Amino acid sequence: MVPPQPGQAGHLPGSGGGGGGGAVAAGDMSGVAAAAAAGAVSGQGRGRGRPGATPAVTGPPGETHKLVVVGGGGVGKSALTIQFIQSYFVSDYDPTIEDSYTKLCGVDGIPARLDILDTAGQEEFGAMREQYMRAGHGFLLVYAINDRQSFNEVGKLHTQILRVKDRDDFPIVLVGNKADLETQRQVPRSEASAFCASRHIAYFEASAKLRLNVDEAFEQLVRAVRKYQEQELPPSPPTPPRKKAGNGGCPCLLL
Repeated sequence: MVPPQPGQAGHLPGSGGGGGGGAVAAGDMSGVAAAAAAGAVSGQGRGRGRPGATPAVTGPPGETHKLVVVGGGGVGKSALTIQFIQSYFVSDYDPTIEDSYTKLCGVDGIPARLDILDTAGQEEFGAMREQYMRAGHGFLLVYAINDRQSFNEVGKLHTQILRVKDRDDFPIVLVGNKADLETQRQVPRSEASAFCASRHIAYFEASAKLRLNVDEAFEQLVRAVRKYQEQELPPSPPTPPRKKAGNGGCPCLLL
């Protein structure tokens, strides 16, 4: 799939894409590094997902990215995350406080370890937001297309992320989840696209239930993180000119 331009929605169904296999560790993250070094990480998030549904992944990751999934309550943040991690749709709503997952995959042919934090959407846990915003390398900003209030919330979250990071821009991808509920839509696609175009971020309409644009959204976020990190690298020091090799001995002047 060709990466979408800022403000444009992706429309191809997620079918594994460049995710290339995967491995999961959830809840308690202790022991993940050792397991990854051994070539396989497995697990599930605090009662979520399917036991034994995770294939092993061999080979060390080439990079590590800390991704944070944020949005209002009930928009499907956990459903998107678990669909990406385990290719499994969680239909029941179980409000999240905080769940952690790890996936080893390839994005554009480059192995990567993705540490994904699925965050609480309820207002009572709002005090925790700045803490995980400081640590995140990139953010999947999620609303539900059938929930106007959740779309209003993402504008506030976007502003808060930039304030905490003290940046004018940062790796963020907007996801309009529950695209399977088109008949209940409250947020026009054009409005979400305009929101993203003005902020120079990518936009996907997705469905965790149908596995539509799930992999694509996470992979686009990884690309945004890579691009941002490349731009943030300090410039390489200039290479000193190489001295020409002489014939040996000291240069001398004959009078």
